[in-house]
Amino acid sequence: MNGRNVLLLMADEFARHAMGCAGHPLVQTPHLDALAARGVRFTQAYTNSPICVPARAAMHTGRHVHDIRCWSSAQPYRGQHDSWAHRLRRHGMDAVSAGKLHFRRTQDDNGFAPELRPMHVKDGIGWAPGLLRDPLGDYPAAAELSAQVGAGDTGYHAYDRAVADAAAGWLEARAADSGPPWALFVSFVSPHYPLTAPEPWFDMYAGADLPPPKAYAGNWRDHPALRETLRFFDYDRHFDAAARDAAIRGYLGLVSFVDDLIGRVLGALDAGGFADNTTILFVSDHGEMLGDFGLWTKQAMFEGSAGIPAILAGPGIAAGRTVGTSVSLVDVFPTVLDAVGVSSDSGGHPGLLPGRSLLEIAAAPEDPDRPVLSEYHDGGSIAGAFMLRRGAWKLVHHEGFPPQLFDLATDPDEQCDRAAEPAMVDVLGSMQAGLREIVDPAAANARAFADQRARLDELGGADAVRAMQGYNFGHSPPG
Repeated sequence: MNGRNVLLLMADEFARHAMGCAGHPLVQTPHLDALAARGVRFTQAYTNSPICVPARAAMHTGRHVHDIRCWSSAQPYRGQHDSWAHRLRRHGMDAVSAGKLHFRRTQDDNGFAPELRPMHVKDGIGWAPGLLRDPLGDYPAAAELSAQVGAGDTGYHAYDRAVADAAAGWLEARAADSGPPWALFVSFVSPHYPLTAPEPWFDMYAGADLPPPKAYAGNWRDHPALRETLRFFDYDRHFDAAARDAAIRGYLGLVSFVDDLIGRVLGALDAGGFADNTTILFVSDHGEMLGDFGLWTKQAMFEGSAGIPAILAGPGIAAGRTVGTSVSLVDVFPTVLDAVGVSSDSGGHPGLLPGRSLLEIAAAPEDPDRPVLSEYHDGGSIAGAFMLRRGAWKLVHHEGFPPQLFDLATDPDEQCDRAAEPAMVDVLGSMQAGLREIVDPAAANARAFADQRARLDELGGADAVRAMQGYNFGHSPPG
């Protein structure tokens, strides 16, 4: 080990482009902008699953969703696979969390000790209706999104303030202690919906001239698998113009709110004298569509949903750079280990981790052809969806249904699915082969459905899940 600390900051549902440093025309994110100015921002970062629970399981274990089989919001991480926190503790470091984890429960050995103000899945079960994929039902809670927008206070705001307090308090206490090197994971819920921002933060955007959501003018909306997902998550049907406007302003307010809380944690880091020996990484678990193409929240493989921010700063990291190599959340595990000088292979599983240290990627020449994988097996999907990003191309494989293929160099708004074009046969074949080098989508899809049927049986069956009181919720309650 090298005696260095790690501060990993996470926001929930934070779109890649929703920062001043990423070129957003309105949003105010001074603390994240300052972090990017003294470090590296990865412009092509992705989640490994555009939904909270699987994405976080992949990030903490450094392994893809199909490998760890945390397929859905009702199949959370429960400490069954080695996490980077486990690995650091075995090497004598402290690994502490503050905030949202979205694992099964604190009573499991999740790696962190202690877990400060933890938020786990509801009652240790999570969102059980997401298991009901065959047949796919309805999702009445989708109506809640448009009804909870604008200015106001929610339990999430109080929770996030308490998380910032806990993290800052831990850093203050640690500054007076000469303990071993540490890793602190600070995880906020904001800007996750409800898209209701505390009034001062909402008011920052009350008079702003909002850019409209991206209009849909493409050829993919009738894709048979995607059509079912859009039917299930029919958020946009419940919006009128006023609610849509308030929701977007609310989201921007929440982004600025969580940026302020991040600034408080970074201030505590500086005040504790840790700035010169701490590597800082900021990421999100997934993005937010925010009305683009008539879509809201996540669950899809479009850039607004699957794309995430990623900023790396600290000693030895070049300042003010952007890196276009594609990266993903499974790269966090080797990054943390690299930052503190622990080998990725030291846990007895050489070659197991698919990721690469972001410290190495930031220092190396850009690799435009590096592949990254995302996958979705949760509610609203009638088949597993697998995304491969490599170079300018994005393949979305819907198991048992036609693929989608987008050229992000010429079509950054993903309007034109080119998979059926005769001229794309070679590109499509190459991307499909690249996907199969990482995962067998048919086998993974079958395993996901089998595991979910078994989980349903554990919960008493599909009818028992449908009858569960309070389980058709739109978002997890705060911890």
